[in-house]
Amino acid sequence: MSRGGGFSGSMAAPPLGAERRLLCSLFLAAALFGVASAATRRHDWDVSYQFASPDCVRKLAVTINGHTPGPTIRAVQGDTVVVSVKNSLLTENVAIHWHGIRQIGTPWADGTEGVTQCPILPGDTFNYTFVVDRPGTYMYHAHYGMQRSAGLNGMIVVEVPPGQPEPFAYERDHTVLLNDWWHKSTYEQTAGLASVPIVWVGEPQSLLINGRGRFVNCSSSPATAPSCNLAHPDCAPAVFAVVPGKTYRFRIASVTSLSALNFEIEGHEMTVVEADGHYVKPFVVKNLNIYSGETYSVLITANQDPNRNYWLASNVVSREPGTPTGTAVLAYYGGRSSPRARPPTAPPAGPAWNDTAYRVRQSVATVAHPAHVVAPPASSDRTILLLNTQNKIGGRIRWSLNNVSFTLPHTPYLVALKQRGLLGAFDQRPPPETYDHAGYDVYAVPKNPNATTSDGLYRLRFGSVVDVVLQNANMLAANKSETHPWHLHGHDFWVLGYGAGRFDPAVHPATYNLKDPIMKNTVAVHPFGWTALRFRADNPGVWAFHCHIEAHFFMGMGVVFEEGVERVGQLPPEIMGCGKTRGGH
Repeated sequence: MSRGGGFSGSMAAPPLGAERRLLCSLFLAAALFGVASAATRRHDWDVSYQFASPDCVRKLAVTINGHTPGPTIRAVQGDTVVVSVKNSLLTENVAIHWHGIRQIGTPWADGTEGVTQCPILPGDTFNYTFVVDRPGTYMYHAHYGMQRSAGLNGMIVVEVPPGQPEPFAYERDHTVLLNDWWHKSTYEQTAGLASVPIVWVGEPQSLLINGRGRFVNCSSSPATAPSCNLAHPDCAPAVFAVVPGKTYRFRIASVTSLSALNFEIEGHEMTVVEADGHYVKPFVVKNLNIYSGETYSVLITANQDPNRNYWLASNVVSREPGTPTGTAVLAYYGGRSSPRARPPTAPPAGPAWNDTAYRVRQSVATVAHPAHVVAPPASSDRTILLLNTQNKIGGRIRWSLNNVSFTLPHTPYLVALKQRGLLGAFDQRPPPETYDHAGYDVYAVPKNPNATTSDGLYRLRFGSVVDVVLQNANMLAANKSETHPWHLHGHDFWVLGYGAGRFDPAVHPATYNLKDPIMKNTVAVHPFGWTALRFRADNPGVWAFHCHIEAHFFMGMGVVFEEGVERVGQLPPEIMGCGKTRGGH
């Protein structure tokens, strides 16, 4: 077994040219990160459908080596991670994204089907090789169709090098992976989303903590009773053990497909110290709001009565909940209570689901640690304003940015931009980068619900500083706006500010936080509000930027950025073989 829980083994040798390109890229990456000596962490994964009962209801799940969630990858900053992925799904393609890993020098390893690679075909094996350049808490998940919600996900923990201090102390860590879970297959969900009229995925049946939960209507529902087993070991609650008086780091990641969550450890205050791999100015919370694609580290001290157990609880926020609380158990070593005994209290219910102001305050409170501020550029070279609306195209409900709904091309952008004669693989016209911000009423139902589709992308000048302002608005139904967590591949960005209502480019930039903004890779846009971020386009490649809600990205809520693609070396042939490169493996 490798340190991260994967299996070590032999791997198919890449062609000599590809091996040399890879070694050069990784050597350069290690030099950039100042790592004197680094290890290689190897994992062999077999991705297959297996029957599982994560919430006590038996259904097919996409697994890694027979398990969901998959193994936690553990490495040290500067290490090279090699994951050999065999697709044993038989009838489905697959691709895996290493969420939060910037892929400096290895843009083809980002794992985004249609953007950086062709998918892995059934029966094929693909080797992902990349350097983990920044310590912190990250995740991985499927990036093909809606497979993430079928169970293909897990966590990545990158430690600081030995002897390098962190701005806080703790005895050991626990990993907490939060997820939501449906009994319908992803095939049923995607077919419903593409139907006229739409068949929405609905609220999840259960919330999982480390892949475990309990469907409350398991034995009483005619639909699930035959496949329900409340005694199945798959759905026994996860147990987190602590020693009285010790301090623990809980590394928390949300890989949910839909739900924004509020996380709480009953009776224990949490000190937030890390967000998306960056140190946070510590602040104390009773509970933590966490959106899909985000990661946090919190510290807790085991200072409560050790003779009883305590709940870990996740609750849906920002949507009217239709799903019971997800639970796990905190147990004290040496206490009189059995580690698996139910706590004597009801699980925490969390804050009001529609208390947007509470959630915004927590977003604003998340700023950089005073000793670890990375100062943003004082100004940007380009500003892209993206109005996020719900629209209709051909009778189908879609999501759009500036009235354009995103579609993935059949030939990956990275391949089309690097290989001669393939520019016709996608629309060469860039999407609009602004909208009628002076006249648009973000609180009103769109006057014109129609939109268009495009697979065009934004081409950024290499090294330029780019501002993106995400503007939320009313949906097709009156008085309704949702939270959207946006994730940028290949970069961390500065979160410059949040606001309510319509963003005014003549006024609101003066309110930006340029003193100590946190850097993240995923950020929430709150209902009827805006979020401003800034990043430097300095990572050669092609990078997706999209809502991390599975159904919303499937329905068009995303864009793609290209920067410095001419600086990318020769592409590995293994990422080709689809679209206009069919037969080019």
